[in-house]
Amino acid sequence: MKTILITGASTGIGKATAKHFIDKGWNVIATMRTPENEKELKNGSNVLLSRLDVLDIDTINSTVEAGIEKFGKIDVLVNNAGYGAYGPLETFPRENIIRQFNTNVIGLIDVTRAVLPHFRGNRSGVIVNISSIGGRMTFPLGSLYHGTKFAVEGISEALQYELDHIGVKVKIVEPGAIATDFAGRSFDFQNNEAVTEYQPIVQGLMKGFETILSDDTKISSPDLVASVIHEAVTDGRNQLRYTAGEDAIQFMDMRKKMDDESFINAVKSQFGV
Repeated sequence: MKTILITGASTGIGKATAKHFIDKGWNVIATMRTPENEKELKNGSNVLLSRLDVLDIDTINSTVEAGIEKFGKIDVLVNNAGYGAYGPLETFPRENIIRQFNTNVIGLIDVTRAVLPHFRGNRSGVIVNISSIGGRMTFPLGSLYHGTKFAVEGISEALQYELDHIGVKVKIVEPGAIATDFAGRSFDFQNNEAVTEYQPIVQGLMKGFETILSDDTKISSPDLVASVIHEAVTDGRNQLRYTAGEDAIQFMDMRKKMDDESFINAVKSQFGV
Protein backbone atom coordinates (compact mmCIF):
# COMPACT_ATOMS: atom_id res chain seq x y z
CA MET A 1 0.00 0.00 0.00
CA LYS A 2 1.42 3.37 -1.02
CA THR A 3 1.60 6.45 1.20
CA ILE A 4 0.91 10.10 0.39
CA LEU A 5 1.73 13.17 2.53
CA ILE A 6 -0.50 16.20 1.94
CA THR A 7 0.05 19.68 3.37
CA GLY A 8 -2.89 21.98 4.03
CA ALA A 9 -5.36 19.10 4.38
CA SER A 10 -7.81 20.85 6.71
CA THR A 11 -9.97 22.32 3.93
CA GLY A 12 -10.49 22.64 0.22
CA ILE A 13 -8.19 20.89 -2.21
CA GLY A 14 -6.06 19.37 0.55
CA LYS A 15 -8.99 17.74 2.36
CA ALA A 16 -10.58 16.56 -0.90
CA THR A 17 -7.26 15.00 -1.91
CA ALA A 18 -6.91 13.24 1.43
CA LYS A 19 -10.42 11.77 1.11
CA HIS A 20 -9.79 10.79 -2.51
CA PHE A 21 -6.64 8.84 -1.72
CA ILE A 22 -8.19 7.24 1.36
CA ASP A 23 -11.02 6.01 -0.88
CA LYS A 24 -8.42 4.65 -3.30
CA GLY A 25 -6.89 2.56 -0.50
CA TRP A 26 -3.75 4.63 0.13
CA ASN A 27 -2.09 5.43 3.41
CA VAL A 28 -2.62 9.16 3.95
CA ILE A 29 -0.59 11.55 6.11
CA ALA A 30 -3.01 14.49 6.34
CA THR A 31 -1.27 17.52 7.74
CA MET A 32 -2.60 20.82 9.02
CA ARG A 33 -1.76 23.46 11.60
CA THR A 34 -4.51 22.41 14.04
CA PRO A 35 -5.26 18.67 13.64
CA GLU A 36 -7.04 18.71 17.00
CA ASN A 37 -9.86 20.65 15.30
CA GLU A 38 -10.31 18.15 12.47
CA LYS A 39 -13.77 16.53 12.50
CA GLU A 40 -13.97 14.48 9.29
CA LEU A 41 -10.58 12.81 8.90
CA LYS A 42 -9.70 10.42 11.71
CA ASN A 43 -6.48 8.71 12.78
CA GLY A 44 -6.54 5.05 11.84
CA SER A 45 -4.59 2.19 10.37
CA ASN A 46 -4.22 4.03 7.05
CA VAL A 47 -4.59 7.67 8.18
CA LEU A 48 -2.20 9.81 10.20
CA LEU A 49 -3.31 13.29 11.19
CA SER A 50 -0.27 15.40 11.97
CA ARG A 51 0.46 19.00 12.90
CA LEU A 52 2.50 20.63 10.17
CA ASP A 53 2.97 24.36 9.76
CA VAL A 54 5.06 25.11 6.69
CA LEU A 55 6.53 28.07 8.60
CA ASP A 56 7.78 25.78 11.39
CA ILE A 57 10.62 23.49 10.31
CA ASP A 58 10.35 21.38 13.48
CA THR A 59 6.76 20.39 12.66
CA ILE A 60 7.82 19.54 9.10
CA ASN A 61 10.62 17.24 10.22
CA SER A 62 8.58 15.59 12.96
CA THR A 63 5.71 14.88 10.56
CA VAL A 64 7.99 13.27 7.97
CA GLU A 65 9.59 11.14 10.69
CA ALA A 66 6.21 10.14 12.13
CA GLY A 67 4.87 9.24 8.70
CA ILE A 68 7.82 7.02 7.89
CA GLU A 69 7.64 5.40 11.32
CA LYS A 70 3.94 4.61 10.95
CA PHE A 71 3.83 3.50 7.32
CA GLY A 72 7.45 2.58 6.58
CA LYS A 73 7.67 4.68 3.46
CA ILE A 74 6.37 7.88 1.85
CA ASP A 75 5.73 7.57 -1.88
CA VAL A 76 4.13 10.92 -2.73
CA LEU A 77 4.34 14.49 -1.41
CA VAL A 78 1.60 16.98 -2.28
CA ASN A 79 2.64 20.56 -1.50
CA ASN A 80 -0.79 22.13 -1.23
CA ALA A 81 -0.59 24.55 1.72
CA GLY A 82 -0.78 28.18 0.67
CA TYR A 83 -2.91 31.30 0.43
CA GLY A 84 -3.36 34.37 -1.76
CA ALA A 85 -2.29 37.93 -0.99
CA TYR A 86 -3.93 40.58 -3.18
CA GLY A 87 -3.86 44.34 -3.14
CA PRO A 88 -1.77 47.30 -4.27
CA LEU A 89 1.88 46.43 -3.70
CA GLU A 90 2.68 49.92 -2.40
CA THR A 91 0.20 49.60 0.46
CA PHE A 92 0.99 46.02 1.52
CA PRO A 93 2.61 45.68 4.98
CA ARG A 94 6.09 44.22 4.66
CA GLU A 95 5.33 41.48 7.18
CA ASN A 96 2.45 40.28 5.00
CA ILE A 97 4.72 40.24 1.96
CA ILE A 98 7.25 38.09 3.80
CA ARG A 99 4.53 35.75 5.07
CA GLN A 100 3.17 35.29 1.55
CA PHE A 101 6.54 34.20 0.16
CA ASN A 102 7.46 32.20 3.27
CA THR A 103 4.21 30.23 3.07
CA ASN A 104 3.85 29.67 -0.66
CA VAL A 105 7.52 29.35 -1.62
CA ILE A 106 9.93 28.83 1.30
CA GLY A 107 7.48 26.53 3.09
CA LEU A 108 7.09 24.43 -0.04
CA ILE A 109 10.87 24.22 -0.37
CA ASP A 110 11.31 23.26 3.30
CA VAL A 111 8.76 20.44 3.11
CA THR A 112 10.29 19.19 -0.14
CA ARG A 113 13.81 19.21 1.32
CA ALA A 114 12.60 17.27 4.35
CA VAL A 115 11.21 14.48 2.16
CA LEU A 116 13.96 14.37 -0.47
CA PRO A 117 16.52 12.30 1.49
CA HIS A 118 13.85 9.61 1.90
CA PHE A 119 12.95 9.71 -1.80
CA ARG A 120 16.62 9.70 -2.79
CA GLY A 121 17.31 6.70 -0.58
CA ASN A 122 14.40 4.81 -2.15
CA ARG A 123 15.23 6.09 -5.65
CA SER A 124 11.52 6.70 -6.11
CA GLY A 125 8.83 9.21 -5.25
CA VAL A 126 6.51 11.82 -6.73
CA ILE A 127 6.34 15.48 -5.74
CA VAL A 128 3.14 17.30 -6.70
CA ASN A 129 3.26 21.06 -6.31
CA ILE A 130 -0.09 22.82 -6.36
CA SER A 131 0.35 25.94 -8.43
CA SER A 132 -2.45 27.77 -10.24
CA ILE A 133 -3.25 29.22 -13.62
CA GLY A 134 -1.94 32.22 -11.70
CA GLY A 135 1.50 30.69 -12.07
CA ARG A 136 1.30 31.08 -15.82
CA MET A 137 -0.61 34.38 -16.13
CA THR A 138 -1.53 37.32 -13.92
CA PHE A 139 -4.55 39.30 -12.82
CA PRO A 140 -4.75 42.81 -11.33
CA LEU A 141 -3.38 43.46 -7.83
CA GLY A 142 -1.88 39.97 -7.57
CA SER A 143 1.82 40.83 -7.76
CA LEU A 144 2.56 38.96 -4.52
CA TYR A 145 0.38 35.90 -5.10
CA HIS A 146 1.40 35.54 -8.73
CA GLY A 147 5.02 36.13 -7.78
CA THR A 148 4.87 33.10 -5.49
CA LYS A 149 3.09 30.89 -8.00
CA PHE A 150 5.48 31.85 -10.82
CA ALA A 151 8.24 30.87 -8.37
CA VAL A 152 6.59 27.49 -7.74
CA GLU A 153 6.47 26.89 -11.49
CA GLY A 154 10.16 27.71 -11.92
CA ILE A 155 11.26 25.72 -8.89
CA SER A 156 9.28 22.70 -10.03
CA GLU A 157 10.45 22.78 -13.63
CA ALA A 158 14.09 23.15 -12.64
CA LEU A 159 13.83 20.55 -9.87
CA GLN A 160 12.70 17.83 -12.24
CA TYR A 161 16.10 17.90 -13.95
CA GLU A 162 18.02 16.98 -10.80
CA LEU A 163 15.50 14.47 -9.51
CA ASP A 164 14.63 12.59 -12.69
CA HIS A 165 17.85 10.58 -12.75
CA ILE A 166 17.28 9.32 -9.20
CA GLY A 167 13.78 8.10 -10.00
CA VAL A 168 11.79 10.99 -8.50
CA LYS A 169 9.13 12.73 -10.57
CA VAL A 170 7.96 16.34 -10.19
CA LYS A 171 4.43 17.34 -11.18
CA ILE A 172 2.67 20.71 -11.23
CA VAL A 173 -1.13 20.95 -10.89
CA GLU A 174 -2.66 24.24 -12.06
CA PRO A 175 -6.28 24.78 -10.98
CA GLY A 176 -8.49 27.62 -12.07
CA ALA A 177 -11.34 28.94 -9.90
CA ILE A 178 -12.18 26.36 -7.25
CA ALA A 179 -15.19 26.20 -4.93
CA THR A 180 -13.20 26.52 -1.70
CA ASP A 181 -12.94 29.11 1.04
CA PHE A 182 -9.90 30.62 -0.70
CA ALA A 183 -11.66 33.98 -0.87
CA GLY A 184 -12.23 33.77 2.91
CA ARG A 185 -9.68 32.27 5.26
CA SER A 186 -7.09 31.77 2.48
CA PHE A 187 -7.31 35.29 1.06
CA ASP A 188 -5.31 38.23 2.41
CA PHE A 189 -6.65 41.38 0.78
CA GLN A 190 -4.96 44.64 1.73
CA ASN A 191 -6.15 48.06 0.63
CA ASN A 192 -5.57 51.58 1.90
CA GLU A 193 -8.54 53.62 0.74
CA ALA A 194 -6.64 56.80 1.52
CA VAL A 195 -4.44 56.06 -1.49
CA THR A 196 -7.17 57.05 -3.91
CA GLU A 197 -5.22 56.43 -7.10
CA TYR A 198 -5.58 52.64 -6.71
CA GLN A 199 -9.28 52.54 -5.83
CA PRO A 200 -10.65 52.21 -9.38
CA ILE A 201 -8.58 49.07 -9.99
CA VAL A 202 -9.51 47.74 -6.52
CA GLN A 203 -13.20 48.12 -7.33
CA GLY A 204 -12.69 46.57 -10.75
CA LEU A 205 -10.94 43.58 -9.25
CA MET A 206 -13.63 42.96 -6.65
CA LYS A 207 -16.43 43.18 -9.23
CA GLY A 208 -14.50 40.90 -11.59
CA PHE A 209 -13.94 38.30 -8.89
CA GLU A 210 -17.60 38.47 -7.84
CA THR A 211 -18.66 37.83 -11.44
CA ILE A 212 -16.32 34.86 -11.82
CA LEU A 213 -17.16 33.29 -8.46
CA SER A 214 -20.93 33.70 -8.97
CA ASP A 215 -20.87 31.68 -12.19
CA ASP A 216 -21.04 28.00 -11.26
CA THR A 217 -20.02 27.02 -14.79
CA LYS A 218 -16.63 28.67 -14.20
CA ILE A 219 -15.91 27.08 -10.82
CA SER A 220 -14.59 23.55 -10.29
CA SER A 221 -14.95 21.45 -7.17
CA PRO A 222 -11.99 20.49 -4.98
CA ASP A 223 -12.87 16.88 -5.85
CA LEU A 224 -12.04 17.58 -9.49
CA VAL A 225 -8.61 18.86 -8.52
CA ALA A 226 -8.11 15.80 -6.30
CA SER A 227 -8.82 13.56 -9.27
CA VAL A 228 -6.28 15.46 -11.37
CA ILE A 229 -3.72 15.05 -8.58
CA HIS A 230 -4.46 11.32 -8.54
CA GLU A 231 -3.93 11.18 -12.30
CA ALA A 232 -0.61 13.03 -12.01
CA VAL A 233 0.56 10.64 -9.29
CA THR A 234 -0.48 7.40 -10.96
CA ASP A 235 -0.25 7.86 -14.74
CA GLY A 236 3.44 6.90 -14.88
CA ARG A 237 4.14 9.62 -17.41
CA ASN A 238 6.87 12.26 -17.46
CA GLN A 239 4.27 14.98 -18.00
CA LEU A 240 5.16 18.03 -15.91
CA ARG A 241 2.02 20.19 -15.92
CA TYR A 242 -1.65 19.27 -15.37
CA THR A 243 -4.43 21.83 -15.76
CA ALA A 244 -7.49 21.40 -13.51
CA GLY A 245 -10.86 22.83 -14.46
CA GLU A 246 -12.58 23.90 -17.67
CA ASP A 247 -12.01 27.58 -16.95
CA ALA A 248 -8.31 26.86 -16.41
CA ILE A 249 -8.12 25.07 -19.74
CA GLN A 250 -9.82 28.00 -21.48
CA PHE A 251 -7.57 30.60 -19.84
CA MET A 252 -4.44 28.60 -20.63
CA ASP A 253 -5.49 28.22 -24.24
CA MET A 254 -6.21 31.93 -24.50
CA ARG A 255 -2.85 32.82 -22.96
CA LYS A 256 -0.97 30.57 -25.38
CA LYS A 257 -2.67 32.14 -28.40
CA MET A 258 -2.19 35.78 -27.37
CA ASP A 259 0.86 37.99 -27.18
CA ASP A 260 1.44 39.86 -23.92
CA GLU A 261 -0.28 43.08 -24.99
CA SER A 262 -3.40 41.31 -26.26
CA PHE A 263 -3.75 39.17 -23.14
CA ILE A 264 -3.22 42.09 -20.75
CA ASN A 265 -5.83 44.14 -22.62
CA ALA A 266 -8.28 41.24 -22.42
CA VAL A 267 -7.75 40.97 -18.64
CA LYS A 268 -8.19 44.73 -18.25
CA SER A 269 -11.49 44.44 -20.07
CA GLN A 270 -12.58 41.50 -17.91
CA PHE A 271 -11.92 43.44 -14.71
CA GLY A 272 -12.99 46.84 -16.00
CA VAL A 273 -9.62 48.47 -15.35
